[in-house]
Amino acid sequence: MLAARTQRLVASSRTWRTLSTQIEKAGPLGADGRHEIWREGQSSDHDNEPRVKRRDGSYASIEKLRGFLNYQRNPEPYRKPTERVRDWGELNPTEEDSEYHTSVERKVQAARCMDCGTPFCQTHAGCPVNNLIPEWNNLVYNGQWEDAIDRLHKTNNFPEFTGRVCPAPCEGSCVAGLVDAPVTIKNIEYSIVDRAWKEGLITPRIPENRTGMTVAVVGSGPSGLAAADQLNQMGHKVTVYERADRIGGLLMYGIPNMKLEKDTVDRRVNLLREEGIEFVTNANIGQNVDINELRANVDALILCVGSTKPRDLPVPGRELKGIHFAMEFLTANQKKLLMTKEGTLESQWEKENWITAAGKDVIVIGGGDTGTDCIGTSMRHRCKSVTNFELMPQPPMSRAPDNPWPQWPRVFGVDYGHAEAKAVFGKDPRVYSVMTKEFIGDENGHVKALVTQDVEISKEGPKAIEGSEREWPADLVVLSMGFVAPEQYIVEELGLDTDQRKNIHAVYGDYRTNVEGVFAGGDCRRGQSLVVWAINEGRGVADACHQYLQQKRDSVPSSAQVSGAFHNLSSMSPTL
Repeated sequence: MLAARTQRLVASSRTWRTLSTQIEKAGPLGADGRHEIWREGQSSDHDNEPRVKRRDGSYASIEKLRGFLNYQRNPEPYRKPTERVRDWGELNPTEEDSEYHTSVERKVQAARCMDCGTPFCQTHAGCPVNNLIPEWNNLVYNGQWEDAIDRLHKTNNFPEFTGRVCPAPCEGSCVAGLVDAPVTIKNIEYSIVDRAWKEGLITPRIPENRTGMTVAVVGSGPSGLAAADQLNQMGHKVTVYERADRIGGLLMYGIPNMKLEKDTVDRRVNLLREEGIEFVTNANIGQNVDINELRANVDALILCVGSTKPRDLPVPGRELKGIHFAMEFLTANQKKLLMTKEGTLESQWEKENWITAAGKDVIVIGGGDTGTDCIGTSMRHRCKSVTNFELMPQPPMSRAPDNPWPQWPRVFGVDYGHAEAKAVFGKDPRVYSVMTKEFIGDENGHVKALVTQDVEISKEGPKAIEGSEREWPADLVVLSMGFVAPEQYIVEELGLDTDQRKNIHAVYGDYRTNVEGVFAGGDCRRGQSLVVWAINEGRGVADACHQYLQQKRDSVPSSAQVSGAFHNLSSMSPTL
């Protein structure tokens, strides 16, 4: 009898859960893509917030207790594909765009956060920097935006970067996603920091006390900037060295404008500069700046040089013109955009370095975020066609049995570049389960086509299928197959240990290399990864370096007075 009762309760629970998360045919969303609202008959003592349509068709004031049941997930959409391919503006809509979410819709989406007992979204399974997601979701729901940005900055140095470019693993591990669609965490994060900048809530934090200890950070990508920010707030004197002509690393030259406007990067860098961090550009440490001299004149050296050695494709015809690595393509394009904006293009642009997709059949080999960026860039160049080769099969539409929640869902998705290509050319640009066999050139030594073979996945890995060769026209080929390791000249000069993948060896949580006073963090230590992981690494290496500096100061009290002739690191100008 007890067993029968238990079965009825379980069945009832399943039915309730199914019905409660079921979306009505009409749906709560209106023609404008937002939850429908109703104001008629509203009492005058209300705070003027309208009633919002729920999944059951009723209208009521926004409430959080059952928000994940009452409201539908509704992420803020990007600007329309056919409109955004005409410019280099960000994908995210502005207040003038029809897609931009109202304050009511943002509150509705924040109300969907369950305040679950174990928020997997902020654990290692979801957010690498352990963002306090349920806390700032609740603060947004209550309209406490200043407190929300304060909680967001507790764990994330640069939420305006992650809110734009992070693929949101937090949403993949959202508990609401077990029975329904996850909370729009990425949109909420973006809205918090964007509003904070607009309302002047983000201001310089000048450290009150200085320790007298000096740190040089090599690399100004997200890990280097995060490390510098943390150490500066701890009171140390920090100088960041960047080999390019602008600060930001991949944030500046690796991620295109439509995903991350460069004014957004400069805004944060200028804030860090106001807080006391010094920046030196055109400083290629180990090339035009002596690494040993730099190390000898600081108390600690942190390497955040990234993983910048691209994976090549050694097949016949690789030497042909018109075949480029993804970062060659993206960096040249970004430099031209910046120089055009500043009015220096005609006088300074090196035309031989310009790589254009205009009017060409473009093939991008390799998927991932960088491959998508190459597709989006080609679309804005007005390419003739664009095709994207992927070695692996097409992912499933829903989680496979070996990919359970709360792991990152390895499922089929349409990123911004794919949507743009489909909107313009009428089909998804991706071709799965193919590998490049050879490149074919014309009489001028320029690529004109390539040959592929279909592949099947075996226990030994991808295996070419004999007789499946196909030829594809190609005027421009972009290799976007990831990165294998950091460049080795700093490693060799300092005599650093490396792991089996040629990454700098430094144990996670300690970040110390085999050389005294030298630390490593970011992609050069863990391998290529996400911006949010780079920030996590930057914060971690800063903590390890801070502990080392404290021990050094305690053991040698006079070290602050004998830090060398280059105590002011800005005096070390690279030899150009």
